[in-house]
Amino acid sequence: MYADEVTTVDEVNVTTRERTWLDLAARLAVHDLVVIADHLIRIPRPNLEGRSEPHSTLERLQDMINRHAGKRGVRRAREALALARIGADSPPETLLRLAIVDAGLPEPKLNVPITDEAGNEHHQPDLSYPEYRVGIEYEGSGHSDPEQVARDIARAERYGRLGWDEVRISKRHMLNDAKAAVAKIRSVLVAAGWRPSPKSTLQ
Repeated sequence: MYADEVTTVDEVNVTTRERTWLDLAARLAVHDLVVIADHLIRIPRPNLEGRSEPHSTLERLQDMINRHAGKRGVRRAREALALARIGADSPPETLLRLAIVDAGLPEPKLNVPITDEAGNEHHQPDLSYPEYRVGIEYEGSGHSDPEQVARDIARAERYGRLGWDEVRISKRHMLNDAKAAVAKIRSVLVAAGWRPSPKSTLQ
């Protein structure tokens, strides 16, 4: 282990985030590693999180892989890093994106603002297909709060005014490898004009 792969937290020596991620590659599945990588590289919201820099970057994770080319799990780490994307705000968003891609659907954008014809930016869907005017929202447990319900209703109305379709996904849709979520998204995409390839039709 290199000296720069160790840091100090509360006066305790621990491995850096990048080294810890690589060590976990010997034990975790690829999709789990992607979830962690997405969290490490996501751009934080300073007004909500009190920081402006990500925990790590794709380049730093790649450097860690490169310097330990023969380490157990490094092949899995490479595969996971190739699937990592900046923009996911939660593990379910990452897992939903991976399920969508695994099913042969086009890869969605992550937390990109909806822009109207006048160039005005509106809210950011968790995942979206701007070319098809389809936004996907993962609804976690917090969406049962009355105030959040009101915000969700306002968001749905905004989707309608902008001419977009909103696809709402819950934890229930993510069961059984997210098959219900994928089917729901595929149906809306087809209605919006997307045509599946033979591979995605068979998923």
